[in-house]
Amino acid sequence: MSYIFALVVKLFDYRRTGFYSTNMIYDTMKPGLRQKLAEKMAGEITLSESPGKSLKKWRVSFQIQPGVLAEYMKVSPSVISDYESGRRKSPGTVVVGRIVDSILTLDEQNGSRNIKKFGKLLFSNFDDDVIYDMHDFPASMPPNTLVNLLECKIVCGSLRSPIFGYTVVDSKNAILNLSPSEFNRIYGWSTERALIFTDVSSGKSPMIAIRVTPFKPPYVILQGIEPQNVHPLVKMLAEKDHISVLSTSLEIDEVLTRLRGTRW
Repeated sequence: MSYIFALVVKLFDYRRTGFYSTNMIYDTMKPGLRQKLAEKMAGEITLSESPGKSLKKWRVSFQIQPGVLAEYMKVSPSVISDYESGRRKSPGTVVVGRIVDSILTLDEQNGSRNIKKFGKLLFSNFDDDVIYDMHDFPASMPPNTLVNLLECKIVCGSLRSPIFGYTVVDSKNAILNLSPSEFNRIYGWSTERALIFTDVSSGKSPMIAIRVTPFKPPYVILQGIEPQNVHPLVKMLAEKDHISVLSTSLEIDEVLTRLRGTRW
């Protein structure tokens, strides 16, 4: 897999050269944040079973409208739409490289807001006593898939927003041991995910921790508690941050078994 990533990365400096060549050598390039993001994005798109869905995931994550991307790339908007929907043949590495580079360049022109955000999420090396499991989907997924799998009940909010992954967090250890900046890194590669907090007693502490950090997930799942036992403050905080809160009474071992046994 690392070989394919390296091959794809060789396509990303076309803006400086004006052309692509598989003979380009970038071994001497300093591996900065932009390049690491490019590797991550292009590698995922190239290796995905649904490259178009993965491409759309990253465009949406960087908050770029398809028309804006098409205009920058000097192609018809239908080209972007056809790639993302699968109507057009899956893009090769050259096209993927150009699209990824365009997404990153457009973000740079807007102050690198999302590049900086993903930079903070780039590394997620936590001990097992903080993060039990973390997974990023190759494309967006309806939340009902996760909700039904874990037999969740809605505490407040709706199930309208898609998700791009999940993180299973030990509630107590995360709150006690992580600084606010470290807490941000539990989001993996996308904040559009479900944070699953384990062994909660009332749900209040996880929501307060989220409240004082800049990133907000669309969904929080509280493990080990019934909806009627969730603290009233949870709903108030969730409404302020536009978070949908759910709960599951499944044991943590069963939660992990179901998550890890699912082919996402």
